[in-house]
Amino acid sequence: MAKLPERDRPWVMRTYAGHSSAAASNALFRRNLGKGQTGLSVAFDLPTQTGYDPDAELARGEVGRVGVPVSHLGDMRTLFDGIDLGLANTSMTINATAMWLLGLYVTIAREQGAPLDALAGTTQNDIVKEYLSRGTHIFPPGPSLRLTADTIAWTVANCPKWNPVNICSYHLQEAGATPVQELAFALATAIAVLDAVRDCGQVPPERFTQVAARISFFVNASVRFVEETAKMRAFGRLWATLLSDRYGITDRAAQRFRYGVQVNSLGLTESQPENNVQRIVLEMLGVTLSRDARARAVQLPAWNEALGLPRPWDQQWSLRMQQVLAFESDLLEYPDLFEGSHVMTALVDDLVAGASAELDRVLEMGGVVAAVESGYLKSALVASLAERRGRMERGEDVVVGVNRFVETEPSPLVAAGAAAIEQIDPAVEAQAVASVVAWRAARPAGEAEAALARLREVAAGTGNLMEATLDCVRAGVTTGEWASVLREVFGEYRAPTGLTGAVSAGSPGTALAAVRERVRRTAEELGAGRLRMLVGKPGLDGHSNGAEQIAVRARDAGFEVVYQGIRLTPAQIVAAAVEEDVDLVGLSVLSGSHLAAVASVLAGLRAEGLDDLPVVVGGIIPPEDAATLRASGVARVFTPKDFAITDVVDELVTVVREAHKLP
Repeated sequence: MAKLPERDRPWVMRTYAGHSSAAASNALFRRNLGKGQTGLSVAFDLPTQTGYDPDAELARGEVGRVGVPVSHLGDMRTLFDGIDLGLANTSMTINATAMWLLGLYVTIAREQGAPLDALAGTTQNDIVKEYLSRGTHIFPPGPSLRLTADTIAWTVANCPKWNPVNICSYHLQEAGATPVQELAFALATAIAVLDAVRDCGQVPPERFTQVAARISFFVNASVRFVEETAKMRAFGRLWATLLSDRYGITDRAAQRFRYGVQVNSLGLTESQPENNVQRIVLEMLGVTLSRDARARAVQLPAWNEALGLPRPWDQQWSLRMQQVLAFESDLLEYPDLFEGSHVMTALVDDLVAGASAELDRVLEMGGVVAAVESGYLKSALVASLAERRGRMERGEDVVVGVNRFVETEPSPLVAAGAAAIEQIDPAVEAQAVASVVAWRAARPAGEAEAALARLREVAAGTGNLMEATLDCVRAGVTTGEWASVLREVFGEYRAPTGLTGAVSAGSPGTALAAVRERVRRTAEELGAGRLRMLVGKPGLDGHSNGAEQIAVRARDAGFEVVYQGIRLTPAQIVAAAVEEDVDLVGLSVLSGSHLAAVASVLAGLRAEGLDDLPVVVGGIIPPEDAATLRASGVARVFTPKDFAITDVVDELVTVVREAHKLP
């Protein structure tokens, strides 16, 4: 086949970056751009994502850990110092507070003199998947969709090159979605967003095609790269059909399926982490091989993300992977490689049929919001993830270095221990707290209060909230203050946990049966009806997949499981342990705040006289930190290498027996 007259243009190359402080993150951005990165992808810390300032109680231990803290306009100035926003292409992974962060970004662009119609980039702004996977939602679905719709309406009128929403199937896959569910649930979310914009009355009907043209998607690609290629092609076909049939949009340019991608972080392993390099490369192929369905922006995780926060060198390695594929290989020189392939056509047809049926099911329920509020979507994802984990535990799905080919030589990549990941200076949080206190003290008296009063008034009505938000930015309002006013008006929301009706699909029946017998016998020896376990998620970490899988398997083994969902204070976890009279407390922390969060829970239990109540911890925890936790009184520490959940539950029974000195 003849080559194309011109190579296809390379995709935008990003690395997901941000930590510690705005100044440290700015330095990292500028270094990455200097290495040939063509777009920025900003990671915000959990307090910023969930609308808290660094001095809030729930922010304790979380500041600067999984991203950069941005509390006010001064932080945003520092974050983009020396970076021309009129030329930049910036993706911001932000959802519940997306309008606020866009307001900060737009204000900085204006200060730089950049015209708003030149701004290019994306605010993720997909709140639906937060109820199902990442857990950084704040408000109920209705008000959250209003914020999304207001942001879209404002950007279409003022920032026509900006992508105001990134519909995320990425996180659905990490929460357990099959390719069919990933397609269907993401498209159901897109329908909810488009309907909200259409019905808000802020966009004239003749401009609705522009709305559709600015909708982008953020997808996941697993190591099954042939299936992922088919999924991308199916996405394009389903999207064009949806726009045409439901909204009457027939413009081919507007129908184009526009997406960016980060390949599958969940599939990266702590065991033999060097294998993650080839996983990342194969996953990248799934979204680049097909020219007709090629990603327009790619960010790759680093080989050591299962160990902790990647260092600049690790991110450089991932950037170089993209550059080798784009500039050394001949991939971009040819037309679509799968045109006319019977195998690919059949795969795409099957995915389209399955996703269409699942999408119809969600729409018959009343749409994606109703499916979220009923718990249907969360339960479906928990069940799918349980089945996926079960196949892995049974050895039906091979994971090299984890459940097969586990013999290994010591890896020189991790010989340095904790030095193989980025370390966050404990002083970062204290500095951020002092900074936000000083910012509030220095701003003009009365202006912030007046801007917040206007925000409250608009939120209580039906007007677009963006201009009131921009007023707040200019008046020096902080992230926590902006979100606090909207909390007052809209309320907060606790999403269903997804445990109702979820059934374990794990290890063979004989293994689980043996654990059930140990649970029954231990309860009998203790004179208890059933063993009771509290599963707690302290702090702002909303990644609940692991905690939910442990809860489901423990329940199926005979434990009575108390699980109240995400985002709890240590005091709330201690209160639940006392009230529920549990035999075991299991804490799940994936944000890196485990040392502070666990210490607070242990101190609270001791204050209640529960020194002997065993506590176990799970998360992405370096060996040095695991040793510290055990020395502080934690009975066991589990990390991603402990993939066999039935074995974990069996060990939990052992912990209870040890606490009561049972043989």
